[in-house]
Amino acid sequence: MLPVEERRKSGVESPDVEELSSSSASDSNDSFERTGSVLSAIAHLINATIGSGVLSLAWCVAQLGWIAGPLCIVAFGAVTLISSNLLCDCYKYPHPETGHIRNRSYAKAVKSYLGKKKANFIGVFIYESFYGFDIAFTITAAISMRAIMQSNCYHKNGHDAPCEYGNTNFMLVYGAVQLFLAQIPDLQETYILSIIAAAMSFGYASIGLGLGMAKTIGHAKKGVVKGNLSGIQGVSSTEKAFLVFQAIGDIAFTYSYNIIVLDIQDTLKEPRENIKMKKALRIGVSITTFFFLCCGCFGYAAFGDKAPGNLLTDFAFYEPYWLVDLGNVCIALHLMGGYPMYSQPLFAAVERKVKKMYPDSEFVNKEYTKQVPLVPRIRMNLFRLCFRSAYVVSTTAIAIVFPYFNQVLGVIGALNFWPVMIYFPIQMYLKQNDVKPWTPIWMFLQGVKVVCFICSALALVGSVQGLVKSKLGI
Repeated sequence: MLPVEERRKSGVESPDVEELSSSSASDSNDSFERTGSVLSAIAHLINATIGSGVLSLAWCVAQLGWIAGPLCIVAFGAVTLISSNLLCDCYKYPHPETGHIRNRSYAKAVKSYLGKKKANFIGVFIYESFYGFDIAFTITAAISMRAIMQSNCYHKNGHDAPCEYGNTNFMLVYGAVQLFLAQIPDLQETYILSIIAAAMSFGYASIGLGLGMAKTIGHAKKGVVKGNLSGIQGVSSTEKAFLVFQAIGDIAFTYSYNIIVLDIQDTLKEPRENIKMKKALRIGVSITTFFFLCCGCFGYAAFGDKAPGNLLTDFAFYEPYWLVDLGNVCIALHLMGGYPMYSQPLFAAVERKVKKMYPDSEFVNKEYTKQVPLVPRIRMNLFRLCFRSAYVVSTTAIAIVFPYFNQVLGVIGALNFWPVMIYFPIQMYLKQNDVKPWTPIWMFLQGVKVVCFICSALALVGSVQGLVKSKLGI
């Protein structure tokens, strides 16, 4: 492989391709050591996918009903798995296995295959996604920490006690922890954090599933099965439509992991990284879709039309209070690790750009190291410290202003699903394989794009309506 500078001079690679994001802000050439495995990729995927959205799926199924609800979860899982597999083959350019240019991020892949203008366009959605996810994580972690306080209060004083606590202080605590975690230099160094976070996600998803299953079994013994085929009843047709659209946006949010697939793939050992990543995707997405179906369906069977927006924080269950507390602890710990998963690629993008703009600045480039007993050597950089701290402060501030769980998830999911998950992976596949118009595969993929665009547009309308309604109280 030609060195980066020689490739630039020869015209193989454009001069600014390295400005786009990657999983590491420091790997400016292919000497970057990759140590990841299929197991580490699965851990990163589960950490990114089984997030706070899983606890809203009972509410989603309640809006859609017993037929459309499970079908939507499976359909979104299948579509995103297909598009992710297409994306894996774009890691190298021009060939998925023998290509001489590594696309270390989504934006770089779009640039290699579709050009700079489209890369700049999708960059807006990618970085908005990273930022939006971290806002959603801040909101959810604070709600879970608050729920622990409420659960203990209800247990001590009764379920009718005035156990009200605000979210702001808990968001500030979460933000303070992220100020520290944000200084981890790059995504590869978050591997252990992802393993812990993935374990926590299984923990709270299993608790929510177990509590919902127990309640469902209790109903079944009485000959009662809650819910119906068409979803929530007792609301106007207009309100029903908005709720259905918002539910579609929430489901889309739970599968919004495409934006970091190539960042994860860039941590894998050579060779045949695309094959390893596809294996990790099959396993990871199968596991998460199974959990999503179980949590959504058992939650709906347990509560019917009254299924809460969040199974563990909206007090669908008061007892056993210690188990509810444990579930919320797991949520908070998982989101401590989930935040860096989405912030690290954004940090890398900005830091690579600034380093290129100011190559001689000590403030931007100088690394300070410190050896602390029992932990790896700490690397610090003044620009990294200031920029990443400002980022955490801003996400915390916005979360304080808009602390609406389901509505925020729906807006983020609906806004990003079609361009990030569907349109660009399909376009890159068509370009890479030189698929001719009006062939069967071309027509099939065009149909997928149209259907998914309609779903995304409707979901965005419903989620924005719900967010405005919650904010204004109308």
